[in-house]
Amino acid sequence: TPQRITISEHSRRPQRGELLIGTDERKIATMKSTLAILLLAVFVAAASAFSLGQPLQTARPESRSRSGASSMVMRARVCDLLGKKPNRQARVVTFSHKRNKKVQHVNLQVKKFYSDDLGRTVKLRLSTKGIKTVDKYGGIDAAARKFGLELSKF
Repeated sequence: TPQRITISEHSRRPQRGELLIGTDERKIATMKSTLAILLLAVFVAAASAFSLGQPLQTARPESRSRSGASSMVMRARVCDLLGKKPNRQARVVTFSHKRNKKVQHVNLQVKKFYSDDLGRTVKLRLSTKGIKTVDKYGGIDAAARKFGLELSKF
């Protein structure tokens, strides 16, 4: 005759509609309080990390003056005086007559000029033709007036 094994009341899972017995209720209560504490800790960490109390600054103030490598700003390869830009319409024709696009860059040189109007040196990125133009007009002040360039920005 086979023996019947009975499941004790403590190891049995509650069925639908049955009330949970004391130890299970305590476990659920501790899990809920632990979860609430964890969520509160995450919220406090996020608030301190993202500084919810202060407004977000999108632009840096211009009043600070920088020097060295941190002052480098990426600029387009354009002549400051004449406005010459790279030629992006150029093609290279190979021996087999394939046509490949290429960019013909402007020959830009960084040059310092002394401005009599401002009483200081001005550092400009000029094309070689722009340098010849400055020589032709007799100085950076006359060339800037001719081409409508405001030297105080440089």
